[in-house]
Amino acid sequence: MKVLTSESLRKMYLDFFKSKGHAVIASASLIPENDPTVLFTTAGMHPLVPYLLGEKHPAGKRLCDVQKCVRTGDIDEVGDSSHCTFFEMLGNWSLGDYFKNEMIPWSFEFLTSPDYLGIPVEDIAITCFAGDGDCPRDTESAEKWLECGILPENIYFLPKSGNWWGPAGVTGPCGPDTEMHIIRNHEEADKLNSEQFDEAPKGTFLEIWNDVFMQYNKNDQGAYEPLAQRNVDTGMGLERTLCIINGKDSVYETDIYEKAIAKIEQLTGCKYGENEQNTKAFRVVLDHVRTATFMLGDAKGIVPSNTDQGYILRRIIRRAVRFGRNIGLPQGALNQVSKTIVEKYADVYPELVANAAKIEEELNKEEAKFLRTLAQGIKEFEKVASALAAGGVIDGVTAFHLYDTCGFPVEITVEMADEKGLKVDVDGYNKAFAEHQEKSRAGSEQKFACGLADHKEETTNLHTATHLLHAALKKVCSEEIAQKGSNITEERLRFDFNFARKLTPEEVKAVEDLVNGVIKQDLPVVMREMTLDEAREEGFTGLFESKYGEIVKTYSIGEFSKEICGGPHAEHTGLLGTFKIAKQENVSAGVKRIKAVLVKN
Repeated sequence: MKVLTSESLRKMYLDFFKSKGHAVIASASLIPENDPTVLFTTAGMHPLVPYLLGEKHPAGKRLCDVQKCVRTGDIDEVGDSSHCTFFEMLGNWSLGDYFKNEMIPWSFEFLTSPDYLGIPVEDIAITCFAGDGDCPRDTESAEKWLECGILPENIYFLPKSGNWWGPAGVTGPCGPDTEMHIIRNHEEADKLNSEQFDEAPKGTFLEIWNDVFMQYNKNDQGAYEPLAQRNVDTGMGLERTLCIINGKDSVYETDIYEKAIAKIEQLTGCKYGENEQNTKAFRVVLDHVRTATFMLGDAKGIVPSNTDQGYILRRIIRRAVRFGRNIGLPQGALNQVSKTIVEKYADVYPELVANAAKIEEELNKEEAKFLRTLAQGIKEFEKVASALAAGGVIDGVTAFHLYDTCGFPVEITVEMADEKGLKVDVDGYNKAFAEHQEKSRAGSEQKFACGLADHKEETTNLHTATHLLHAALKKVCSEEIAQKGSNITEERLRFDFNFARKLTPEEVKAVEDLVNGVIKQDLPVVMREMTLDEAREEGFTGLFESKYGEIVKTYSIGEFSKEICGGPHAEHTGLLGTFKIAKQENVSAGVKRIKAVLVKN
């Protein structure tokens, strides 16, 4: 196998698929655009859902990219050899073009050819979908792998829990997949038959790539319907692949973290890997600082807060501070580690450089705030813990008291209790929190019920209304106003924009009147494809232009609104109903939020 850097692997992957007729598209934002089904972009397919459902992509039917992703479901596992909250996903896409007969041979070529990864065929194991009531056994994929040269004894079949992907949210595109694994222990692998893959001891296999064959759409009743177009969606985690190809034991020992590790060693006087506790602390700081850097550096302006994405960011920064203290990381050090991350990715993700000042300011501010909280909370926690014997339980009311009076997050109470052999009554904490604040944070995900991935009439109309709101704000308040974020459910739109103050009642009415005036004109919503330069020359605006390809989709509503956007949109404004601003909020310094609704006439 070859020795690869992160830069060379990205280039190798994109060059390979360019040679197969794919257009390279830029990474989308970490914050899903107009999709409240999830808080973050969790996979490469997420930004492409409208195109997987049949909408035409400006760059064509064959695409490839490196997508920024965040997954926080297993944040407590970060610190082991492989878990990351932020990661890069190498992916290629067929939007109703090629399918299994093309994709599987290409996967085999990229994995085994000496021009690419050069993995020996005998070290590759394949899993395919075993079939169930929703979809038949995927013998087609297995046969294609055999034709390529995969050994028959290295092909396994798994149920939906193992070889089925999607949807990314509650509903959306999904289908059977075939996964590629490196065999790490041939002796154990040789003991298994084709149905026993899951019975292998941990470490026998390590997944490297996944080809998803999207043939279905899961609807809001939970049924699987055939897609009008069959798609291919693949995902290869960059960090894990670097680890495998370079023969490393951990993703943290690849070139990605070299400078960050050196900086932590310099700041603390500790050496990475000295002992188990030291290693975990280094890894948590490395992962969480990298994740926070990308969240803060995102074009959509996420900052620490007590809700939604901002809450996750706050938790990640504060967890990095706590583990950093375990190895003597001084105050202000997170920012210094972050600068090595910005430097490492400067050529790949220029938004990090553009937002470097914001990253530094927010990291320092949140770190200082939490250190004050931490000092008081640890003192109170120790009083509670010292009164309990090993195996004791910190009751929910006490855990809530630590949060309510000291600002001490329950996650840290749980972590510190575990270190002392104690438990925390988290259910009791949630009950106390709910009683005090009407509903607990554990229920916050219920806000995220559905999104534009469903292409429902309500969300489509609200998306169109968002364009009208953006244009009206420019006309009433300032031409300098630009979108900083957007989130749409079936019930309302949420629009974040740069502005120093809340709108006055007169300005609110003027914006509503302008939008409703355009709705009453029943203007057509016109989509045209053109180059990015042509769109700029014609006066179209686009918030996240780095994610668009050379050819873009533009939507114009008369002369009132002209934006670069991916859709979907209403066909004409008369479908929207009456626009009403329901609420204004502060998001952060210089960023305001409007929530608005459409009332059916």
